[in-house]
Amino acid sequence: MTPQNGNEAAPARREPRPRRVVITGAGRDFGRTLALFFARRGDEVLLSARDLAAAEHVADEIRGLGSDRVHALRCDLADPASVRAFADEIATVTDHVDVLVNNGARWLSGEDLASATDEDVAATVASTVTGTVLVTKHLLPLLLKSDRPDVVNLISSAGLTGNHRTRAHAAFYAAKHGQAGLADLLSPQLRPHGVRVISLYPPDFSNPDPLGPDWDTTPRGAGCELTAHSLVECVMFAIDQPRDCFIKAFHFEQTT
Repeated sequence: MTPQNGNEAAPARREPRPRRVVITGAGRDFGRTLALFFARRGDEVLLSARDLAAAEHVADEIRGLGSDRVHALRCDLADPASVRAFADEIATVTDHVDVLVNNGARWLSGEDLASATDEDVAATVASTVTGTVLVTKHLLPLLLKSDRPDVVNLISSAGLTGNHRTRAHAAFYAAKHGQAGLADLLSPQLRPHGVRVISLYPPDFSNPDPLGPDWDTTPRGAGCELTAHSLVECVMFAIDQPRDCFIKAFHFEQTT
């Protein structure tokens, strides 16, 4: 709406209230990066990893940054019983969840279909697709108790039709397409309940250690590889939008 007085400034935007954020696959790589940045914002972080020691290590790093609002939990996304136990444990810690970040997935490389064992194929699909479905299913009651619930899915350009540029195995492609299909279905289903489903489809990207010297020196020019810095900023931008603004997906041009 145009102000009556042309000199009247728009009202200042308030800083977002601290959130309670659940992040899967946060024991390393981009999940760890997200956990560190949510904690730096003052959010309460509930982070999981298949290896509890890895999750606890990241929680200790967060405490080292001066935040004690962090919880480390174990969750094997390929094991339904583990996912149920994970959700039950979260329910003992908090009465609601504001943001669920479905980041966990098992990477599987190989251009030859026969290069992976049956067990690796099954684990990749189970952790990526089944795990995402079950975590979202079991945490949905806590999300619905929030006044600003968001589900953020870290998918991949491998989940896009016609994209064959990543070095992943076919099982990883299949799993990511499954995640993408789930996101497309959940978005209209959950929107009437106030839940935004936000999906990111990054190509291969640079993820330097946020606590190391390379973080501040990583180039971010137009011809550079996509960086974790930009992905973090996309996530934060999307969830900080007013509730009438629903950013369904982020797609990225692959430059290298």
